[in-house]
Amino acid sequence: MTSQRPIVELVGITKSFGPVDVLKGIDFTAYAGRVTALVGDNGAGKSTLIKGLAGVQEYDSGVVKFDGEEVRLSSARSAAALGIEVVYQDLALCENLDIVQNMFLGRESMTGITLNEPQMEFEASKTLTGLSVRTVKSVRQKVASLSGGQRQTVAIARSVLRNAKLVILDEPTAALGVAQTEQVLNLVRRLADSGVAVIIISHNLQDVFKVADDIAVLYLGKMVANLKSTETNHLDVVQYITGTRTMGDQA
Repeated sequence: MTSQRPIVELVGITKSFGPVDVLKGIDFTAYAGRVTALVGDNGAGKSTLIKGLAGVQEYDSGVVKFDGEEVRLSSARSAAALGIEVVYQDLALCENLDIVQNMFLGRESMTGITLNEPQMEFEASKTLTGLSVRTVKSVRQKVASLSGGQRQTVAIARSVLRNAKLVILDEPTAALGVAQTEQVLNLVRRLADSGVAVIIISHNLQDVFKVADDIAVLYLGKMVANLKSTETNHLDVVQYITGTRTMGDQA
């Protein structure tokens, strides 16, 4: 289900904060049906790049194309309207609410002036089933009772429910154990296989090589490598991350 045209294409992206140049002419692409890992050391510019895609911090210059059309990501609302959803590390879930209420938070389905609970419950269940999620017993479970992996699953499913074309995952396995990490990585793979473009930010290269099709490496605000995961290895990626290998070293 991979598209020949990138769902998102960044060309010559720059971003500065005062005298500090954080992004220095970044070119980046992500495709529908593929998982693109964005890696780099702390301070490489990953968060700034993603905040620009999410509409939280507008880029200073450069071209942003989404689904072939040049766009301006001036706010989180404008990004969401295009179909860009971000699952941050804190997940932004309300522990005192159940799964259905969290998945529809701020976008509740109404019948007149009352909540359409049956419809929301049906849509939530349908979305989880479509992602082959079997670890949640009931969509009426309170989020407070869920494991870390289950919470990550709910946050990802919420983005799917919103008809996302691009889902950005910020360190989705950072606080998870081995079994929960496996569950989340499997979910990420199924999400891409359903036709969604996925960008995953991770420091864990083992996870990256398990799930990513493409690997983009940032080093001190510059994109130093764009690699296919099947054509590279851990050592090469580490060398790009640490600056001991440069773009000119790519085969």
